[in-house]
Amino acid sequence: MFSYKISDSLYYVGVNDRKTELFERLVPLPYGVSYNSYLLIDEKVALFDSVEICYAEKTLEKIQNTLGGRNIDYLIIHHLEPDHSSGIQQCLDKYPDIQIICTKKAAEMLQGFYGINANIKTVNEGEEFSLGKHTLKFIFAPMVHWPEVMMTYEISEKILFSADAFGCFGTLDGGVLDNQLNVERYFPEMERYYVNIVGKYGLPVQTVLKKALNYPIETICSLHGPVWQQNIERVVGIYDRLSKQDGEDGVVIVYGSMYSHTEAMAEAIADGALSVTKNVILHDVSKSDISQIITDIFKYKGFVIGSPTYNGAIFPKVQDVVEKIELRGLKNRIFASFGSFTWAGMAVKLLNEFGERMKYEQIGSIEVKHSMKMSDYEAFYNLGKRIALRITED
Repeated sequence: MFSYKISDSLYYVGVNDRKTELFERLVPLPYGVSYNSYLLIDEKVALFDSVEICYAEKTLEKIQNTLGGRNIDYLIIHHLEPDHSSGIQQCLDKYPDIQIICTKKAAEMLQGFYGINANIKTVNEGEEFSLGKHTLKFIFAPMVHWPEVMMTYEISEKILFSADAFGCFGTLDGGVLDNQLNVERYFPEMERYYVNIVGKYGLPVQTVLKKALNYPIETICSLHGPVWQQNIERVVGIYDRLSKQDGEDGVVIVYGSMYSHTEAMAEAIADGALSVTKNVILHDVSKSDISQIITDIFKYKGFVIGSPTYNGAIFPKVQDVVEKIELRGLKNRIFASFGSFTWAGMAVKLLNEFGERMKYEQIGSIEVKHSMKMSDYEAFYNLGKRIALRITED
């Protein structure tokens, strides 16, 4: 196992996980995920974060091969979520004299998760720390996306160690730097990562962006995904846009359908929206993964949702979407609802109440008994056209 040299002093000692199927046992990983760790060698040696416990030995082997007998002086902890911290004890077993540097809240979590409470230095916002020729400056990033998170800015090489921010799903296949990789496959996974993992915390993300971007940045070392150098402006732009909840022009139509009646309505709405914009996405909640559904809802301004009445309520998988969007507090959407029922309608009423709670601009609502008739088609078509026109007005 060998490290990857990023600069004369900085080495990548992270690992790829191609085995885990669900991130946090929830979010599918069709392209795997990397757990990133970095080694900065100067008069003193600093390790930036550990990795998930089952990969700790791989990282330690890379560290040993890189250091050639030198010890690690400091372990900088940016984030205590176990995919980055569960390998810490193995690191301490190998290098028992390491001093841990972290926030006060992270120190509390170290004790709570792993019973580690010795040789810890807690730092303050803006504090500087010298390794020799390299100086570290600590930037607190609470709730991006845990309360103990911090970032580190290295002054001489203009490196931002950004914790989970600017990270994405996807393994690093044969390279580490963005200029070595086909980065186009990572940007959709960055959006999916942000929405599903960080999405609730738009305001804290905006706060830390304002702090971090005060510094000139030539390299971003995130805890997941590529090391960014050539695409810094683009990745910062993705986080800026998603954290502001500014949707792009486009319409996402999400529906549940047991016997295809509600699906036919969704397709009629899509026909109308397509007469105005090509950015129209349909998601059948029984087929599409919910992580992708809510990612697309974050991405586009137009949000249309439909459901049959099911046991006097919203179809359960549609209800899952409603709850996840409400939990993340997504604002500023142009909204419409639709649905069907057999003997007593309720789903559309509940969907409209959701739109009101979210303070969405509501364009219209249609509910049909039994199934959509030819005479109903125009109303659904016009609903799709109307929401797409409203979006293009902005």
